[in-house]
Amino acid sequence: MSYINIPLDALTSRLNLNGVSEQVRSQSFGQRFANLKPISEFLDLKRLSKPASFAEVQSRVNYNVGYFSTNYAGVALMLVVYSLLTNLTLLFDIIFVGAGLFGIKKLNGRDLDVGFARATTSQLYTGLLIIGIPLFFWAGPMGTALWLVGATGVTILGHASFMEKPIDTAFSEEAV
Repeated sequence: MSYINIPLDALTSRLNLNGVSEQVRSQSFGQRFANLKPISEFLDLKRLSKPASFAEVQSRVNYNVGYFSTNYAGVALMLVVYSLLTNLTLLFDIIFVGAGLFGIKKLNGRDLDVGFARATTSQLYTGLLIIGIPLFFWAGPMGTALWLVGATGVTILGHASFMEKPIDTAFSEEAV
């Protein structure tokens, strides 16, 4: 039986997204939201077209990921919210563990005394762990995470590859 060897490095190295990630990391939070493009520009149906070749897909993705990076972050955030709203068990578990950790921290190391019972912070953390972890795995976080990666990748890469560059950008690249 022979194995198929797929050169993933050859495919991923051609996208060359290193410059885009460095550009995004160098900006502050306020500057990123200042780069938010209007929805009419982000969803301009007149600029949607099928790319002619893989080289054109690469060029479009490199340009659009840098140009619409803030919009794509917003799309990813909306997909995260949607995935949590459709997986209410996972949302409940995240809120439960977060509120439990916050409540235990508010005790400042003191024991919790409810009149008929007394619990140390160690017991409270253990109880939170015993309830939170099985509930977390029962909620199916891997399915949600994989759906989120797939939906975000298809949405962002689909938009970036089908959205044409502005005409002035296309002409400026040809003149070089």
